[in-house]
Parts: sequence; C-alpha cells; structure tokens
Amino acid sequence: MSFIKIYVHIVFSTMNRNPYLNTVDLRIKVWKHIKENATEKGIFLDMINGYSDHCHCLVSLGSNQNIEKIVQLLKGESSHWINKNQLTKDTFSWQDEYFAVSVSESMLESVRNYIKNQEKHHKRKSFTEEYQEFIDKYNFK
Repeated sequence: MSFIKIYVHIVFSTMNRNPYLNTVDLRIKVWKHIKENATEKGIFLDMINGYSDHCHCLVSLGSNQNIEKIVQLLKGESSHWINKNQLTKDTFSWQDEYFAVSVSESMLESVRNYIKNQEKHHKRKSFTEEYQEFIDKYNFK
C-alpha cells in the first residue's frame, strides 16, 4: 500500500474577476456544493472558502490524481451547476487560470485559517492585491 500526503492550496477566480458570488448565502451554497461534488469524485477537499470573485481550496492529492484534473473537475462541474440552477443573473464561469502551491505539514493549520477567514481578509484587501502577493511570494513570473 502506498502512503501519500501531498497538500495543495489552489486559488481560482471568476471570469474577469466579476463578483458573481456577491452574497454570503450564495458563497456558502456554492462552497457546500463544490465540497459535496469533490467527495463524490474522490477528491479530498480539506477546506474551501473564498469571496465574491474567487475561491480557495486546500486539497490532498490521491495517488492517481493530478492538479490539472482536480481543478478541471471542481471548476467545470460547479460552473455548470451554478448556471443550471440560475444562481447568478449573468452566465457564470471561472477563469481558465489558477494558482496551485504545495503546503507543508507544518503550514496546514495556517493555510486552513487563511482560507477560513476570507470574509474578514477581504474587508481589508482586494483579490487584486492578494493575487499580486501570491505572484510575489511564490515567485511566479
């Protein structure tokens, strides 16, 4: 038996960073649906949260999973579900691009807290600022 524990912090935004997910109730509904869908697909989604224009996921990769496929499954199914249920007034879609960074065991609690506190975090800082911090912190060029 193989033992694997690889955590990845994934962040993806709505198309053109439009604030489609503009209420707390809508976000709770979407995050709950993504979590349930992930479970059905065998994806271990440890934590999910976000704000009006983006989503943060902490995922533990399984032995037969890769980041691209997980992101595709989470984003594709959720945008289909949001549109099918007409949860936004305009057609909803996620942007193609995303961030994905590994998370060490020692940083798991810190990342969980960061994801959990998105509402509070974005009262002080926009996603544009957060995006630039990710670019700088993880040396994405």
